[in-house]
Amino acid sequence: MLHMIEHALEHTLTLLPFLYVTYLAMEFLEHKLQGHSGRWVQKAGKLGPLAGGLVGILPQCGFSTVAANLYAGRIISVGTLLAVFLSTSDEMLPLLISYQTPPAKMVQILALKAAIGIAAGFLVDLLLRSRKQPEDIGHLCEHEHCHCHQGNLFLSALRHTISIGLFLLIISIILEVALHEVGEDTLYNVLQGNSILTVILSAIVGLIPNCAASVTITTLYLDGLLSFGAMMAGLLVGAGMGLLVLLRMNRDWKDNLRIIGLLLAVGIVCGVVLDGLSIAL
Repeated sequence: MLHMIEHALEHTLTLLPFLYVTYLAMEFLEHKLQGHSGRWVQKAGKLGPLAGGLVGILPQCGFSTVAANLYAGRIISVGTLLAVFLSTSDEMLPLLISYQTPPAKMVQILALKAAIGIAAGFLVDLLLRSRKQPEDIGHLCEHEHCHCHQGNLFLSALRHTISIGLFLLIISIILEVALHEVGEDTLYNVLQGNSILTVILSAIVGLIPNCAASVTITTLYLDGLLSFGAMMAGLLVGAGMGLLVLLRMNRDWKDNLRIIGLLLAVGIVCGVVLDGLSIAL
């Protein structure tokens, strides 16, 4: 056990410098883009899904929560909200960078998520013909959940790095124990044995409104334990704190369940198709 902990700790420590530099850059972008992206999506009108899908891939803390607030006030359409949720990557990008993933591969993954989000958003708006009903709403992201843009950028980036670093350490230890007890070949065969079931399970995990979901899914993919389709299914569904804000601010529970169902459906279908076509990045 001590050896496994040491191995997991060594693995995690090598990633921390990359994580810190990434979060520092993200904090800087958050500072510069604060407020502008939300207004851009709000003013996009019928092109809302396009704006939402493009803005969703930006490394801006809590943007999915802003979109949830805008939707709760019927300022943006359900298709625009879905485009943002589907393109949002939570902790995926920092992990890809920390694992020194080739830039071309990262761009392709982000572009694919954005494309799926935009296409699904337009399709949903076309089918549901959502109507806007503007009203005054409060931004829960600013008041309760996301204060990333406040205070010292270096300290904020350090807090993010420590938080994700600790979680990565826990995940690494769990993986080390699992691989030791079950065996790497056995675990790999279980995860790859039924690709559809793996995609569905990954999508369900992606619904967890916490960075733990995206960290776990991305780590398993980077370690070769999840297929590309399963990884995409989980990360497409993952909307971070946006889902919690939606459940808090939108009082129409049937509408909330419909949105969650649409997220799951898009994630699972896309994951199954990607694996079925043997598409991998």
